[in-house]
Amino acid sequence: MAFKSIPASKQTRKSVHLFLHFCALALGIVGIIAVFKNHNLSGIDNLYSLHSWLGLVTTILYGIQWVIGFITFFFPGLAQSSRAAVLPWHVFFGMFVYGLALATSELGFLEKLTFLQQGGTIARFSTEAMLVNALGLIVMLLGICVVIAAILPVDQAAPDDYSPIE
Repeated sequence: MAFKSIPASKQTRKSVHLFLHFCALALGIVGIIAVFKNHNLSGIDNLYSLHSWLGLVTTILYGIQWVIGFITFFFPGLAQSSRAAVLPWHVFFGMFVYGLALATSELGFLEKLTFLQQGGTIARFSTEAMLVNALGLIVMLLGICVVIAAILPVDQAAPDDYSPIE
């Protein structure tokens, strides 16, 4: 998204893209460490659900995607033809990992809501349950909007000699 939303040079947009994804990766790793610590302190098994498996796989793939992107597009020395060949795959796998992250978050909402309802903490149609469901829909809609924005072509500025028909 940095390439489409930041009005700056290509190098600046590339640097912002790299930095934001590094921050997201670092925060994801911190989150996984926090979950493991919390589970260990609470006596809860680790990696017992599809949510946890997908979360770990998503984070690992995201890390691989970041390292390959850094080596290919930011680190100097790689031929332009090699970068051009890798770019479509970088975009595809970026969208794939983003889709995995969305699916993982939706599974996390479902898992937490199921635990709360099974334990009798909240009722099936309680305000809290509706809030979690609404949040799940919002995350899904945001995900759709991000994917659409990422795959749509960038608007090209009209040439200086362009004038609309009146």
